[in-house]
Amino acid sequence: MLYSATINVMVKAARRAGRSLKRDLGEIEHLQVSLKGPANFVSLADKRAEEILYQDLAKARPGYGFIGEEGGTREGSDKSHTWIVDPLDGTTNFLHGIPQFAISIGLSREGTIIAGVIYNPANDELYIAERGKGAFLNDQRLRVAGRRQLNECVVACGLPHIGRGDHEEFRREMTAMQERVAGLRRFGAASLDLAFVAAGRLDGYWERNLQSWDIAAGMIMLREAGGTITDIDTPGDALVTGNVVCGNEFVHGELVKILRKPAQ
Repeated sequence: MLYSATINVMVKAARRAGRSLKRDLGEIEHLQVSLKGPANFVSLADKRAEEILYQDLAKARPGYGFIGEEGGTREGSDKSHTWIVDPLDGTTNFLHGIPQFAISIGLSREGTIIAGVIYNPANDELYIAERGKGAFLNDQRLRVAGRRQLNECVVACGLPHIGRGDHEEFRREMTAMQERVAGLRRFGAASLDLAFVAAGRLDGYWERNLQSWDIAAGMIMLREAGGTITDIDTPGDALVTGNVVCGNEFVHGELVKILRKPAQ
């Protein structure tokens, strides 16, 4: 398929960084791993992938800003465009040799995500979306699932672990959800959870306390596939709050009813 110059730049960068990650996945036992926080690992592979992405994207679009999970914010001369990048979403999966991880690249223009690429180098699945042009997986058009019975739906979630998130709150949410859906799943890579909803593999997804680089590419993927995504507790922007709930219009609405806190 013919994609825009911007998408081609993003895909090229993602594939090059993906080759680096795939090599490191094969050498997993030799990776030097440092501890960034409780159960939040960062490897040399992670940092190396981000630098590849930064170099390629900066070369192609020299003035754009760059927000990366590892390197933070790098200002650009073009204040209207910013790359929002997670070089290795699903780091813990990666470090355990679980092939559920991805490179996520979103492009923001004046605060609106206009393009996204999510790439899992372990299985060579490449998700692409551009505002107004649809979402694709390896050149096949994506559409969210059409189910309208929650008891037939499979829904993914985050799962707060040691040192992160409100465990009691999640247990309340999970208990309420278990009584309503056909199945719950926890995969460990937010960008791919969003991509899976866009592809119709999952019917819905919710998670709290995410960062912009976890969400940016997946948000446009989902919307271009006909899905709805908002903050969990308000109709606001999940990119800002980090609390995501999504699905087709019906599933999104039902999940919101279960999860949203009553007004104080």
